[in-house]
Amino acid sequence: MKSKLVRKNPIQVPNPVGKYSHVTIIPKDATMYAFSGQIGVGHDDQLPKTIREQITNTLKNIEIILASEGMDATHVVKANIWATEAIDWDYFDHKWDTMFGDSYPSMTIAYVSALGLPDIKIEIDIWAAK
Repeated sequence: MKSKLVRKNPIQVPNPVGKYSHVTIIPKDATMYAFSGQIGVGHDDQLPKTIREQITNTLKNIEIILASEGMDATHVVKANIWATEAIDWDYFDHKWDTMFGDSYPSMTIAYVSALGLPDIKIEIDIWAAK
């Protein structure tokens, strides 16, 4: 089931500098879901060493957790992305486009000095509505 979220980029503000929407409108009858931050641990319980591998696994984990609640990427309202090293944006954007198509959620990105465990290079938490 596709969501009924509305994504907008008002003409009164500058265009997004990345692949996100400035505004995501949630229907009043929607149920909100807050998901814990997802990291790049694979199904083998191992955390890859490179940020690229962690990005791939993190997005895969997000798809799996959304599916566990009967949702997909179209239900994502907001993504908060935390990284401890520079993100390869060409790689990230390719994976992001595969997941979201051209209907991007609202987004915040921050570079931080550390995450919950020393080897975590990226963590993404999402909010979704259904």
